[in-house]
Amino acid sequence: MNIQINNSSDDPIYLQIKNQIKVQIISGDLKVGEQLPSIRFLAKELRVSMITAKRAFDELELEGFINSVQGKGNFVAAQNKELIREEYLKRIEEQLQEIVKLSEIAGISGDELTQMLKDYVEGRYE
Repeated sequence: MNIQINNSSDDPIYLQIKNQIKVQIISGDLKVGEQLPSIRFLAKELRVSMITAKRAFDELELEGFINSVQGKGNFVAAQNKELIREEYLKRIEEQLQEIVKLSEIAGISGDELTQMLKDYVEGRYE
């Protein structure tokens, strides 16, 4: 498992950890049933407090990405395809909001923006 903490990020450290683990689960880098490092080990490796690492794991469990087994550790949960799809939709919506803001600043019309998206989808911008 590879996690990079960016101290200049606006996101709190626990959220950076959570999001990076989530991405690794969604992408398949972390497989269903795979054991995650212990909270103590993760905190030590990342040089963060155990409270920070625990919060990341707690939120991942609440969102259904990991299962915690008392005395054994944390494991990647079987993924609900609809949950993963919703996660991707949320990320796409966030990116689209940013694109709309940028297009407004640049004076790009909705029609131009639509055509740009269509061109990307059709592979014209590679």
